[in-house]
Amino acid sequence: MKKLFKALLLFIGFLLVASLILYVAGYGYIFKAINTTYLTGHKTAFIDDHTYFDNHVVENSDSIQKWPIGSKYNTIPATKTLDSLNSKLETAAFLIIKNDSILFEKYYHGYDKLSRTNSFSMAKSLVTILMFKAIQDGFLENINQPVADFFPQFDPRLSIGDLSSMASGLNWNENYYNPFASTARAYFGQDIREQVRELKVIEKPGEEFKYLSGNTQLLGMVIEKATGQTLSEYLSDSFWKPMGMNDDALWQIDSRESGMEKAYCCISSNARNFGKFGKLLINNGKWNGEQLLDSAFIETASEPRFSETSYYGYGFWLSDYRDKDIYYMRGILGQYVIVIPEDDLVIVRLGRKLIRKEKDDKHYQDFYMYIDEAYKIIDHAS
Repeated sequence: MKKLFKALLLFIGFLLVASLILYVAGYGYIFKAINTTYLTGHKTAFIDDHTYFDNHVVENSDSIQKWPIGSKYNTIPATKTLDSLNSKLETAAFLIIKNDSILFEKYYHGYDKLSRTNSFSMAKSLVTILMFKAIQDGFLENINQPVADFFPQFDPRLSIGDLSSMASGLNWNENYYNPFASTARAYFGQDIREQVRELKVIEKPGEEFKYLSGNTQLLGMVIEKATGQTLSEYLSDSFWKPMGMNDDALWQIDSRESGMEKAYCCISSNARNFGKFGKLLINNGKWNGEQLLDSAFIETASEPRFSETSYYGYGFWLSDYRDKDIYYMRGILGQYVIVIPEDDLVIVRLGRKLIRKEKDDKHYQDFYMYIDEAYKIIDHAS
């Protein structure tokens, strides 16, 4: 019994020393990560985790603009393949928006039209939209404006367009499963500005694509500084209110004291709201006759910057699946707003799981499947 007690004391002592070392070394956020994920039954970040973090509110308008409902709304049931896929991958919401109206809409696993779930990296696309809006509003010059105009410590060759197109050359460690990597610290840490200000440009900017969440975070800090507003305020004033979203969104921040949005991720809203951005894009930036976003910006965003990486433009993933020009927002657990302009089609999917990419493919396998099943429903509705 004495040996067991001694072993227990040694173990407790080890934990205390290890905890002290982690805090001193700047890794105290790991304890929040454990509390938020493993102690809630998850292995990583999850779609309902906004309640575990501080948030800024993205305010909606007093005047909600309801979605037009297509004449054949939900008259064509989901295919067996789609229902099976959505069940297996724990989908929260699946929408098909055709000709600016909702053709198909279904919710799963207890979620509904107003359920807020995490956008994850779909937020990167929205931050790029905010960048273009800030250029349109005169807060930023153009995509070639140096980041150093706002943060002089960075290489003067680094532009805001390099951040949006993932070509910064920054020394950000994108590993999602390493608790000591940059992304984990950004997700669970208390001061993301300090973390980003520590970054260095270690490769020539503007030369090649390398997906780094730190790029979008720095871009968000530039937009914040240029506009004099938080990202949540600017998103609300520029798009959320003018587009008449059905409710407020929540954008996770690093801490109440710091108040910086996690620009690379973590806007919690619902499928109908996210889908409005698809409608805005497919209508070349117009909303109810008002040009909220210059169509030239959308054209830039939806074209590859580098020929070697034709699957990414400025803030958006690109695909030529089914011989169609497709651009889309994507989150790490299979969050999608897929825009197919030639067919006036937007597909929205939110949920908990996805099917991983096959070797050398840049798109997740469920991305193709959602498109295929959506076209089957459209064909039956024609």
